[in-house]
Amino acid sequence: MHVAILTFEGFNEIDSIVALGVLNRIKRRDWRVTLCCPGAEVTSMNGVRVKAQSTLADARTAEAVIVGSGIRTREVVTNQELMRELALDPDRQLIAAQCSGTLILAKLGLLGSVPACTDLTTKPWVQEAGVEVLNQPFVAHGNVATAGGCLASPYLAAWIIARIEGVEAAAAALHYVAPVGEKEEFVSRAIRNIAEYLPRKSCQASKFGS
Repeated sequence: MHVAILTFEGFNEIDSIVALGVLNRIKRRDWRVTLCCPGAEVTSMNGVRVKAQSTLADARTAEAVIVGSGIRTREVVTNQELMRELALDPDRQLIAAQCSGTLILAKLGLLGSVPACTDLTTKPWVQEAGVEVLNQPFVAHGNVATAGGCLASPYLAAWIIARIEGVEAAAAALHYVAPVGEKEEFVSRAIRNIAEYLPRKSCQASKFGS
């Protein structure tokens, strides 16, 4: 099971690294989470340099993909060669986008006519791409999810975990990273945000879903 987090030049550390941390709470031998980059390394919007753990070709075969955000996303969507490499398929993959990553999904035609979530800076660009933007942190339609706001990244990670491993596993992963003294509140809020977009039997199985 491979979850690829697409991470481009100028990436937002909160989006990519927080999702990486939450997703890696799953301790299965076949569970692999990688920062997936167009080159050997990329530098964040604040100068943090990271090495790629997988390639864009690997993302095309991953079971789940998170499209991270950053300050150079509009350059990404105008790079036709790069965009052609992002041949993602919601029929066989879970696909999630964080903030300006939603613009990439819009330009790839993966959102269709459904509304999406993004950050306030990216909102007008997503709207220009013909996508309605919701005033909420998370939404999912089938196998495609979007989130808005850097600290909504745990919601994307939890949605992917819940879809693959179940909502109890997602709640446990969130509980680990949640602030001490606020863990139950944090987990309950997160699960409420994603619950209506999960299969009904998964939500019924969780004590955090109410």
